[in-house]
Formats: sequence, structure tokens, C-alpha cells
Amino acid sequence: MTREEAYAYRRKIERAAASQSDEDALESVELFITWDSLLDKGEQVPVKTRCQDGGILYECIQAHTPQSDWHPADTPALWKKVSMEEWPEIPENIPSTAPWMSGDKGTWKEHHYICQLDNCTWNPDQYPAAWKLVD
Repeated sequence: MTREEAYAYRRKIERAAASQSDEDALESVELFITWDSLLDKGEQVPVKTRCQDGGILYECIQAHTPQSDWHPADTPALWKKVSMEEWPEIPENIPSTAPWMSGDKGTWKEHHYICQLDNCTWNPDQYPAAWKLVD
């Protein structure tokens, strides 16, 4: 196989991986483009694009052109970690591009909460009325 053929094959793998459910994607993280490759491309990353960084799968929640200091783990306004957890961590700062919706479950300071407000961008400490403590 030539280098060009290998690159073409890799692009096919990445396109096929993009259509996987989150559950399947988490079982095949290595199929997704790496953060470094996205950065090297220097192109705008569309919303819903998934990439891997350090073996962790992330999904773009706000279209942007990657910059070297915008690693997915460090930019919650741009990326969210793909997870199948029933009670994911509620971030300290919830970006307006990824608000929580009524019924969403989350963990805040080791306690489980259910969001009571659509388009919620406050954590339970910032706006307690938006959250119901369940344990």
C-alpha cells in the first residue's frame, strides 16, 4: 500500500467512525482523528465533530478553528467529553453552547442532581432553584 492509499484509507475510517453512536464510538476511540491532526489541518472544526486526545473522545460543541492552547480537556466551551455515564460531572462553568436541559442528570460535589430548567447554564451552587438534589 502506498502512503497516498494509506491516507485515503484512513479518511474512510474516520468518515465511517463519525456515524457511530456514542456507545460504539467509546469502544473504538482509536478510529477517530487525533486532536494534533485537527490542529495540523488548521481548518474550522464543525459542531458534532469527534476527536481523540490522549485516548479520550471529545465532541465539538462550538465550531472553531483549533489553536495550540485550546486542548479539548481545557476548553469546555468548545469541547465536551463523550461519555455514557448516567451521572456525568456538572462543570463549574456551563457554556451557553452546551446548556443542560430539564431532566438531565449530573454530579456536583459528589451529590446527584437533576436539572429542573431548560437551557440551564448555572451549576447547583450558582442557581440552586434550577437543580433538584436526589441523594
